[in-house]
Amino acid sequence: MKKLFLAGAAALALSLCASAQVKVLGDRIAVNTANNSLILSARSGSSLGFLHFGARLSDADIEALQFAGVRPLNAYPAYGQGEIREDAIAVTHPDGNMSLDLVVENVITDSSRDTDIACITLKDKVYDFRVKVYYKAFKDVDMIETWTEIVNDGKKPVVLRKFDSAFLPFHTGDVWVSHLYGTWANEGRLVEEPLQRGTLRIENKDGVRNSHTSHAEIMISLDGKPSENTGSVIGAALCYSGNYHLDIITNDTDYHRLFAGISPDNSTLTLDKGESFRTPELAITFSDEGLSGASRNFHRWARAHKIAHGDRERKILLNSWEGVYFNINEPGMDQMMGDIASMGGELFVMDDGWFGDKYPRLNDSSSLGDWVVDKNKLPNGVGGLVETARKHGISFGIWIEPEMANTVSELYEKHPDWIINAPGRDVVKGRGGSQVVLDLSNPAVQDYVFSIVDNLMTDYPGIDYIKWDANMSVSSHGSSYLPADRQSELNIRYHQGFAAVCDRIRAKYPDLTIQACASGGGRASYGVLPWFDEFWVSDNTDALQRIYMQWGTSYFFPSITMASHISAVPNHTVYRVTPLKFRIDVAMSGRLGMELQPKDMTPEEIAQCKQAIADYKSVRPVVQFGDIYRLVSPYDNLGVASMMYVGQDKSEAVFYWWRIDNMYDSHLPRVKMAGLDPDRNYRIVELDKAPGRPLSFEGRSFSGSFLMDVGLEMPGGFSRDLQGYASRVLHLIAE
Repeated sequence: MKKLFLAGAAALALSLCASAQVKVLGDRIAVNTANNSLILSARSGSSLGFLHFGARLSDADIEALQFAGVRPLNAYPAYGQGEIREDAIAVTHPDGNMSLDLVVENVITDSSRDTDIACITLKDKVYDFRVKVYYKAFKDVDMIETWTEIVNDGKKPVVLRKFDSAFLPFHTGDVWVSHLYGTWANEGRLVEEPLQRGTLRIENKDGVRNSHTSHAEIMISLDGKPSENTGSVIGAALCYSGNYHLDIITNDTDYHRLFAGISPDNSTLTLDKGESFRTPELAITFSDEGLSGASRNFHRWARAHKIAHGDRERKILLNSWEGVYFNINEPGMDQMMGDIASMGGELFVMDDGWFGDKYPRLNDSSSLGDWVVDKNKLPNGVGGLVETARKHGISFGIWIEPEMANTVSELYEKHPDWIINAPGRDVVKGRGGSQVVLDLSNPAVQDYVFSIVDNLMTDYPGIDYIKWDANMSVSSHGSSYLPADRQSELNIRYHQGFAAVCDRIRAKYPDLTIQACASGGGRASYGVLPWFDEFWVSDNTDALQRIYMQWGTSYFFPSITMASHISAVPNHTVYRVTPLKFRIDVAMSGRLGMELQPKDMTPEEIAQCKQAIADYKSVRPVVQFGDIYRLVSPYDNLGVASMMYVGQDKSEAVFYWWRIDNMYDSHLPRVKMAGLDPDRNYRIVELDKAPGRPLSFEGRSFSGSFLMDVGLEMPGGFSRDLQGYASRVLHLIAE
């Protein structure tokens, strides 16, 4: 580690030049990846200045910035000095002063195998108060993470009123923003809008689940309406599991200004003497290959650095929920395990309904918190099911909701003080009329939540997979554990406690697969995924609506994280009827699974799913580790949606095409592929083959340039078998 006190530009440059990703030229700090550069101005005694984020600049280009008319903007603006506009940090000092005047004190750099880090310490000119601004550059992917550490070196407490992770300006122009919105059963929906004067605020205040109604990730298209595979795009993702805000402020300056961080609403934070607070990372990337290019950067970074087991293939599973709901019993679980094993599946997950002694879990109104087996349903317990799975040659997984309780439970009877609720108020109850949230700011509750997983894994070490659910928001603000003058810290302390529990679980059970489920897609977040392998995209498994939800989700998250299941029809959420082939072809674009009762399927349907599972296994490495290229968006209303994954060495690809417009006399575009090697030939093999004649191009070879410049004509006509929902999945194999 190198520490540099900025006494002079020459000394600074000499000391930092050895760093591969973090370089200093004069008073400029360059934070580089292979194709991105973030350039700062760091003069001792002056504000930290932002100069550039985008395509990588050479040393000569960085030097030329001073002659290009580019003036530095304050890289971490503070409230109270100079022109008072928007700010990234605001505090109240012990004497009541609400201003900060932060200037560069020193720079520290550090290097590891995977990253280089620059830490610029800013100090207030008057108070013993510091902000350390960090920039981490990854050596193998085009991603930079930035965050702050806020330090009170004074003798008395300081109150933080706002404490953003980062500030990122970008020049005005024909700039558009793509971001995600939704609700339960309709998560990850895409909206694209031009930036206008005023403030675009994206935020979440649920307290527990932070990606139902909005997402903490955005794409910024710098040169007009967003395009998938061309154009300059900045992507940003706040890596936090709790309440957040992303504000893009456009006023009378030449820059749009992005502020991102923990939501300060009802969440002031007090730092005592010597205390510090670390904000969550904002991950940023730049691509000149459009939205899909930025997505590929996010996906590579996620698999290599940000999600649990990002280099490990995900298993094909059957989840019991839509098949039996709460009707758990040993014969039924045995039957479902045997059925998924016979189809080639690798994992069975028993969902809700398996627990409760005094209060058996027969529906959603009781028993959360009482994680003991209901022996009336499972006389041989969880251990018997683990052995049954082993008998069938598959792995076993189980559902829990450890952060929650019901007021109808033995846990609540013993520890009513463990729940989140405003003091002196009636208990606010959620799902089932009795659900409450446990107070993870309390270390005793943290120990208890850890023990739920620890006891299961200790008693039944054969458990391979946990589905971790969270079905309620913080609906009444109050903690019996936090003192009266720290109640405003509850939302933050809850997620610090959540992180502490997850750290303990991963330290003891590093190989366990864990899914993040939160009323469906409420935890599709890079603040959660470091401890989790995947997330449940939505409780809505309808194939047509899943195309839209998984399309938006793919902007930021790789397919390996997106659990996508074949379910029964009519769909249990929207009651739509779609053909099995269509449901399979949509599910095969994510982490394939099943969510139904196999004994209700016909022999023909079972055979079709068995073949689809075998087909998916043949392309699983490409789907789960390949590069995404989105081709035709369902949001463009062209009657189809199409995308593909291309292997890292371009020797294989998987192409998806779904007809989503069932109107007669609609004319569908021919889809051009992307990402292939133009000089190689690719043989076409259809997966999950449709009934009837084979495709005209089945088994034939085409050059990569032909497939990208001309494309293949997909038969999309109506047929009784396909019910208007035509779909195709093609495996491209280089010869």
